[in-house]
Amino acid sequence: MSMVRRISIDERAELLPEPPVAELTLTTVLAALADPVRLTLLRVIADAGDGPIDCGDCAAAAPDITRSESTISHHYKVLRDAGITRTHKQGRHRIIEIRRGDVEARFPGLLDAVLAAPGPGA
Repeated sequence: MSMVRRISIDERAELLPEPPVAELTLTTVLAALADPVRLTLLRVIADAGDGPIDCGDCAAAAPDITRSESTISHHYKVLRDAGITRTHKQGRHRIIEIRRGDVEARFPGLLDAVLAAPGPGA
């Protein structure tokens, strides 16, 4: 996977709806992570290090993902609805980051274990 640049979030950016930490469920989180495309997207975000990245850069950094933009957008929404990621709308861009602290607070060690596991086809 190629390098993805981190970007800053403008103070005028709109935070898209996400579930509060207390409402995160293990079933929903694991279901979201069970899809190979979503797992790949999550790994790209995690590999970018701390800080948010542009959703378009994230999808472009995963060349093995050959899906339409609307399908990729759906995958981002599933990750956000599960409480795994946070998305900001900034102009025409969507800025995404992992809610690592929130997921860790609910399910200690889960993200590290999932991200460390062999990927699809390994």
